[in-house]
Amino acid sequence: MLTVLAYTMIIVFMALIMTKRLSAMVALIVVPIVFGLIAGFGMGLGPMMLDGIKKLAPTGVMLMFAILYFGIMIDAGLFDPVVKLVLRLVGGSPTKIVVGTFLLAAGVSLDGDGSTTYMITCAAMLPLYQRLGLNRLVLACVVMMAGQLMNILPWGGPTARAVSALHVEMGEVFVPMILPMVITGMWCTFVAFILGRRESKRLGPEGLYGVRGGNQSIAEVTGGDPALARPRLLWVNALLTLGLMVVLVMDVFPLQALFMVASALALIINYPDPQQQKERIEAHAANIVPVVSLIFAAGIFVGILSGTKMVDAIANSVISMVPDWMGPYMAVVTAVLSIPFTFFISNDAFY
Repeated sequence: MLTVLAYTMIIVFMALIMTKRLSAMVALIVVPIVFGLIAGFGMGLGPMMLDGIKKLAPTGVMLMFAILYFGIMIDAGLFDPVVKLVLRLVGGSPTKIVVGTFLLAAGVSLDGDGSTTYMITCAAMLPLYQRLGLNRLVLACVVMMAGQLMNILPWGGPTARAVSALHVEMGEVFVPMILPMVITGMWCTFVAFILGRRESKRLGPEGLYGVRGGNQSIAEVTGGDPALARPRLLWVNALLTLGLMVVLVMDVFPLQALFMVASALALIINYPDPQQQKERIEAHAANIVPVVSLIFAAGIFVGILSGTKMVDAIANSVISMVPDWMGPYMAVVTAVLSIPFTFFISNDAFY
């Protein structure tokens, strides 16, 4: 019974989102509660939801202040020189921009930290995509490709978790993956090239500079709001961001507290007036609230899914359905199963 309810809940959840009957946040909250009540857990759902929220709260806090920090840095013009440099290197070519995004993300991903990859790459490249009219979904796609490729590194989270769960040596898992990583990297670069070509065709013969109307200089394309820009504080902001990244990679300070402190310092340095600080926070609230609310809503979904043992029921049902003759093909079976399972349950639970 629990297995049937678990599968039905996931199907209903996906159907409501894909048909746009409910927003993702509302569906993540309402659907598991309804099915939890149907399963007879009643008031026991409260502690489950709280447990799920507690598990994802650190992620929500980190994202909230990370978005605020990098939003302030973008306002202050920290990444304008990067945008200008990229424009000079690519010569206004969408193809080169997209491929460059992938290579940048892959390089940043060498530290094995996915959050760092998204933060640095998106903070540096998103203004360029927005101001030149490139599709931001392409940015998300190529960054995800780079992140998933480089997460295979021994110091990456997924590989370490898999090795720990399987009780094997890291070399046994990683060394055979080196050649596949190289081939995959070449393929991802090719995909980025294709996506860039599509953007080039979509933007038309006038290219990037025709998107906003007329031929624009590099300064005009990269320039933000002059009233918010702090060119004199460029090196101060750069050192603050560099220090933030160094401490982040060293993992000597909790990520959440690190971004909270960095955001406070960024506001004090660039916008010392309390009214300016209030305005900057309000300006970025539109980007922060949807992301953070989705994280906490996912906490309810995960909490009920785990607390009611629906996750265990789904896992056991899948294991029982795998026939013996698939033994030689378990690598493919595991890869296919990982797509839905790592979406609905945590990586650790799946491994």
